[in-house]
Amino acid sequence: MSDLIVVERKLNKVKVAVCSIIFVLIILIIVGLCIFFHNKNKENPQEEIVNEVEEIEEQPQQEVVETEENTKNPVLTEEGKQNVKNIYHLEGKNAYITFDDGPSKTVTPLILEFLKQNNIPATFFLLGSRVELYPEIVKQEYDEGHYIANHGYSHVYSSIYQNSDTVIEEFEKTENAIKNALQNPDYNSHLFRFPGGSVGGKYQNIKQEAIAKLEEKNIAYVDWNALTNDSVGSPTKEKMMQDLKATVGQKSNVVILMHDAGDKILTYELLPEIIDFLSSQGYTFKNFYNIIK
Repeated sequence: MSDLIVVERKLNKVKVAVCSIIFVLIILIIVGLCIFFHNKNKENPQEEIVNEVEEIEEQPQQEVVETEENTKNPVLTEEGKQNVKNIYHLEGKNAYITFDDGPSKTVTPLILEFLKQNNIPATFFLLGSRVELYPEIVKQEYDEGHYIANHGYSHVYSSIYQNSDTVIEEFEKTENAIKNALQNPDYNSHLFRFPGGSVGGKYQNIKQEAIAKLEEKNIAYVDWNALTNDSVGSPTKEKMMQDLKATVGQKSNVVILMHDAGDKILTYELLPEIIDFLSSQGYTFKNFYNIIK
C-alpha cells in the first residue's frame, strides 16, 4: 500500500511539473505575441512619418511645375542689359530673326507655321494696335516659344515722337495690350524697338531722351544690323535676298529686320531661302530669351 502511495505522489509531482512548464510556455507565447504586435504597431507610424516627409518633399516640386509658365516671363538682369548692348559682338555665330509691325491675320500665321516646322525661334516686335486686333495670334507666338517684344502702339511717327513721354506712353500701352492678349499680368517684354530705328531722322533728340527714360524703367532697346528691305517700295524676292546677303556679310552676330504685316507675303515666301542661307553660313538661330534671361 505504501508503495502505491509513493508512486501516486511521484506521478502527481510530475503532473504538477508538466503543468507548470506548460503554463510558463503559454505565458512566454503570450508575452512574445504582445511584443510582436507592439513592435508591428510601432512600425506603421514610422511608415506614415516617412510618407509624410516624402509628401512634404514633393510639394516644392509640384509648385515649380505650377509656376513653370513664369520661366517664359523675361527678366532683364544687368548681364542681360550688357548682352543687348553688345549683341553684335557676343561669342559664337548667331542669327536673331525678328519681325516688326505684326501681328497680321494673313501673314503671321503662315510665318509661325514655317518656324514651327523648322524649329526656328524668332522675336516679334508687336504694335499695340495690332495686338488688340489679334490677341489669339500673339498668344500663339508666345506659346510656341517666340519672344514677344514691343514696337510701340501706333507706328505713327508724329504721334509716338511728340516727345519722350509719348514714347513711354506708347510702350506702356502696348505692354498692357500684350499682357491682356497673353492673359498674363506678370509679363513684361523689357525690350523695345523704335519705329524707324533709334538713330537718325528728325526725331533724333526725342529718341535719345526716350532712351534715358527707358533705361530708368529697366527697358532695353535694340535695332538691327541686317535686313531684307521688305518694307521699301515694291521689292522682289530676288532683291530682298540680295539685300540680306549684302547686309549679313561676314558678321558673326546678325539681328535681321523683317516684317509680318498683312502685305508682307513675299517675306513669308522668301523665309525658307533665308533660313537655308543662314544655316549654310553656320549661324545658330536664337531669340532674345537667350540673351535677356
